[in-house]
Amino acid sequence: MSENVVIATRESRLALWQAEHVKALLEDRGLAVSLLGMTTKGDQILDRALSKVGGKGLFVKELETALEEGRAQLAVHSLKDVPMELPEGFELAAILEREDPRDALVSNDYASLAELPEGAVVGTSSLRRVVQIKAVRPDIRIEPLRGNLDTRLRKLDEGGYAAIVLAAAGLKRLGLASRIKAVFSVDEMIPCAGQGALGLELRADAHALKAQLAAMSHAPTWLATQAERAVSRAMGGSCSMPLAAHALWSPGVRGQVLRLSAALGHPERHDLPLLKIQLEAAVADEAQARALGQAAADALRAQGAQAYLAAA
Repeated sequence: MSENVVIATRESRLALWQAEHVKALLEDRGLAVSLLGMTTKGDQILDRALSKVGGKGLFVKELETALEEGRAQLAVHSLKDVPMELPEGFELAAILEREDPRDALVSNDYASLAELPEGAVVGTSSLRRVVQIKAVRPDIRIEPLRGNLDTRLRKLDEGGYAAIVLAAAGLKRLGLASRIKAVFSVDEMIPCAGQGALGLELRADAHALKAQLAAMSHAPTWLATQAERAVSRAMGGSCSMPLAAHALWSPGVRGQVLRLSAALGHPERHDLPLLKIQLEAAVADEAQARALGQAAADALRAQGAQAYLAAA
């Protein structure tokens, strides 16, 4: 391919890092690449929770429009922001090897969630994080926190919060790992589907580019995130649903198995218990990964998930 490949990207510092990272990978394969920076509705609406204004799809719609109109050939997304169902004519061509998928506690004064004083204010707009924090520290007061990573850190530094919770991957990618006071283990706080991974989206009819990108995809991350996204898809995939899903590879008797953890909280009644499950299976292809995700969703429904979903 000799033509220039234009990557559509959001203009936050983290999004540009991600786009530049993919640009370098493509250039190593002999392609000419440039970036098309864009501001999405998700970047513009900062005074309301995403669940109230249209969900995470607000971060990708403008980029998909650029693909549709031919102004760009590729969009780079944080996979956790990509809706479970893409519009007709678009697809994920590759998922890159995942960075640290865990959540991180960032604070200027406290080294862990346990150290926070009673009634301390923690910043996050993620319902998934809210229900998991409340499950162990019901006294904590959660306040909304929107904006790009630098904006969130600035709001912490201005004294608005005792601590904030961010994805470890973004902090590490921007060289800000020193801001992390504690990383939550997956057992302490299950990440959201796709957290830490980058998804490369293109038009379904871009066959030549799709072949190039397929060689960049990381198979273990692809299969793990397919299982995670299948849980969310089976549960309705709503941004107003406090759902966590994360898959880890581990050695089994007959080779590698995928261990999938998932949790669902009530979106309003934080005094109700978290519904949690863990399943594992030998996974060799996408169909098996999605079947594992469906089984996890079925197990959550067997615990009473439908009543929680009805309130979302």
